[in-house]
Amino acid sequence: MAVRTPDPDPDDLPERDLASDLSGLGGVPGGSANPAWLSEVELAEARRRLPILYVEAVPVRTDGTGQVTEVGILLRSTSVGELTRTIVSGRVRHGETVRDALYRHLENDLGPMAFPQVPPQPVPFTVAEYFPIPGITPFHDDRQHAVSLAYVVPVTGTCEPRQDALEVTWMTPDEAATDALSAEMEGGRGSLIRQALASVGALR
Repeated sequence: MAVRTPDPDPDDLPERDLASDLSGLGGVPGGSANPAWLSEVELAEARRRLPILYVEAVPVRTDGTGQVTEVGILLRSTSVGELTRTIVSGRVRHGETVRDALYRHLENDLGPMAFPQVPPQPVPFTVAEYFPIPGITPFHDDRQHAVSLAYVVPVTGTCEPRQDALEVTWMTPDEAATDALSAEMEGGRGSLIRQALASVGALR
């Protein structure tokens, strides 16, 4: 199954996921001044010609010693009405820092009261490469070639999913690493969850 990060709504630009660093290719329908917007046609053309930069985040809760106790997995509805499990993910805007993009997508998917603990200079635990042709890497996206910087991000607040995220399910690290969950994850992200848990010493 292909990765399906949400595409933006031109009527809701301040919080929706915008196209990344392609500012010279088009404006927002309706006259918005944001130069990073791409129409559906322009976005399809960009995806055909260029790798697209994403950030992804595995939200976790930790105990008093900093050990991961829970992993947050999103339930999302696809454009064709299928339900799938995923993590926080989205494109980086033109002129936006990686940290700002990470924080924006965490807030978009988990709500403004999630209080993600994003460090001043976040370091990804891995770089995931998504290809439209299956089998090149563990990750697949039939729309595009995408390069994703992946992070583990502790959250301390209340998560109230919004936009196209239907709910967030908190699982123990052992539950999040199961083959059963991996089979439900889109785009090969079960492998990404295991890498995330291994990076913080939570994979047994």
